[in-house]
Amino acid sequence: MKQEVHVFRMAPPPAAVDGEPMRRALPRLSLFEWNDSPWSPGPLRELIIESLSRTIRWGGMLRGLIAPFRGFFAASGATEVIELGAGAAGPSEVLIDELLRAGATPPRFVLTDLQPQPEAWAAAAARHPSFVAFEPSPVDATRIPQALAEGRARLMINAFHHFSPELARAILADAVRGSSGIFLSEGFERNPLGFLPMVPVGVAALAANPLLTRRSRAAKAWLTWATPLAAAASVWDGVVSTLRVYTEAELREMVAPLGDSFRWEYGTYEFPLWGKGYYFFGVPAARAPACAVR
Repeated sequence: MKQEVHVFRMAPPPAAVDGEPMRRALPRLSLFEWNDSPWSPGPLRELIIESLSRTIRWGGMLRGLIAPFRGFFAASGATEVIELGAGAAGPSEVLIDELLRAGATPPRFVLTDLQPQPEAWAAAAARHPSFVAFEPSPVDATRIPQALAEGRARLMINAFHHFSPELARAILADAVRGSSGIFLSEGFERNPLGFLPMVPVGVAALAANPLLTRRSRAAKAWLTWATPLAAAASVWDGVVSTLRVYTEAELREMVAPLGDSFRWEYGTYEFPLWGKGYYFFGVPAARAPACAVR
């Protein structure tokens, strides 16, 4: 089996990445998304999030993250993981199942969010009693309480782009101050075409959602089957997400002022239908001279 070796590198100066000139990229556009706008109808927000979770699961879109995540977790020295912005628990459940599928024992994931969903999290904990716990009170990702942070690494899947640059920097700074490491991933880099590999599975997930959802079935059926609203909102959110994700250069610029206590790694992973996402993680420098990932 091919072995990849991830060598942790200090963040280079903002003008360069890995010694190469900073690549030109589309500007980051802070457009709204239906799924994170408080004025958006609740059933519409829910169905977009639920459909995305099923798209990730049905499309095997996190399998490529297993090797880098295992390398990160081993290097962090943590015993558990706090998921930030856990939503309805979809990404963490998929990651747990993919780890089990790969023959690895998952760590325990502690689900948190500024807008907690204890009903959905309790259901996830019932399905994975050994691997899922949750904090029912609101948790600000920029200020994790010490009692919750101690001994735990941090994880955020497909959610970091929702935060403004100011809040994104605060999340990373808080992780350096009080965690065993932080792992971020997004399902695409900043390219609207990156959304296309998700479309075939996403259409099926969206169409099936009214039958599989736990609540508001009538409203979600109307939005999905009787009107184009669900499809239009999902496409909008997907394209906008690709324009809100941070580039490698931007991420490294964010962590450059945080000093030498953490070392940072950026990489990409692939998933079916020519999809490509990225991951970015940091671990304490004292624990990360190098890390072999199988």
